[in-house]
Amino acid sequence: MSDTHTNTLYDGFTVTENDDSTITLVGELPFEEMEKQRASAVKKLSEHVSIDGFRKGHVPEEVLKKHVGDMAILEEMARDTIAAHYPQLIRVKDVQIIGRPEISITKIGAGSPLGFSVTAAVMPEVVLPDYKEAAKEANGKKEEITVSDTEVEETIQNILKQRAAEADMADEEANESENIDKTPSQESEENISSGDEKKIEEKETAPEKNNAPIELTDEIAQGLGNFKNVDDFKKQLRENLLHEKTHREAQKHRGLIMDTILEGTKVSVPEVMIEGELDRMMAQFEDDIARMGLKFDEYLKHIKKEREDLRKEWRTDAEKRAKTQLVLNKIAVTEDIHPDKERLEKETAMLLEQYKDTGEEHARVYVETVLTNDAVFAFLEGLK
Repeated sequence: MSDTHTNTLYDGFTVTENDDSTITLVGELPFEEMEKQRASAVKKLSEHVSIDGFRKGHVPEEVLKKHVGDMAILEEMARDTIAAHYPQLIRVKDVQIIGRPEISITKIGAGSPLGFSVTAAVMPEVVLPDYKEAAKEANGKKEEITVSDTEVEETIQNILKQRAAEADMADEEANESENIDKTPSQESEENISSGDEKKIEEKETAPEKNNAPIELTDEIAQGLGNFKNVDDFKKQLRENLLHEKTHREAQKHRGLIMDTILEGTKVSVPEVMIEGELDRMMAQFEDDIARMGLKFDEYLKHIKKEREDLRKEWRTDAEKRAKTQLVLNKIAVTEDIHPDKERLEKETAMLLEQYKDTGEEHARVYVETVLTNDAVFAFLEGLK
């Protein structure tokens, strides 16, 4: 199909701008476009019906009509037709739609044009402040990141005390297991002979050993991993602490840059973007709870809250996230910033391999957004 013919198909569609940062497209497509989707519509419908003598997905259309009716087939054809034409329609009409559109079929019938309307949020106007100066100001406050000897020693003590606590717990579990195997008379005799009362008194008067520093020896260091000695362990620990600290400070610095830019940004954030952020935050939170081995509904009962309570609490943060994404998009367009194509393809393929149920287009959009955001921040961080 030529571009000229395709564009002609959409000549009758009108675009109306609404007051709530949405637009509505209304128009019709000829029935011939629906007819092209008949075979796929019949196949999809036949995959969800059980008819004696036919395998699912291989039911003849005439047989299928008797079970689901003509209108069910027409409606499936209409959905497929709209899905096939929607991307080209919004491109030809030059509208930047964000979020999931609301689609309504307004006219349908055998041999008749397909009428439908699309209502969706559009990219709002974003008025940026002097974001380059804002970034330069934030970059001027960036400090050199170092790891002190005190931080290294405190981390070592935390590691050693944790290992000591784990060892004590293992000993207690072993003792409990040993006592379970003894008869009551044996346990009583051993308690008397071992002078338990004296041991209890000694324990109560002994100094708290957890407060005393634990010495790190070469032997202990070697037991903590692939380390030659104490010096080797401290060297690698310092490098790990520096890496973690650098990552935390980088995220904090990016937050400072964006907060400075957001202060002077003028934009009306569409409701659909806020709701989308809330959906993502909820999904991430549910995943975090599941990783802890808890059921989300039980967790909500424990904290005495509903999902809607959490969404209300998170709304301000969700709006800020949405506003941040709009700002990043605007800067990317203004500065003509794009992700590296080779990296985009590679990371999209990796994502699809990890999450096989994810659609390719959805995966690509997600990766492209992440990489573009990263490239914009790199640009801002490089301003002096």
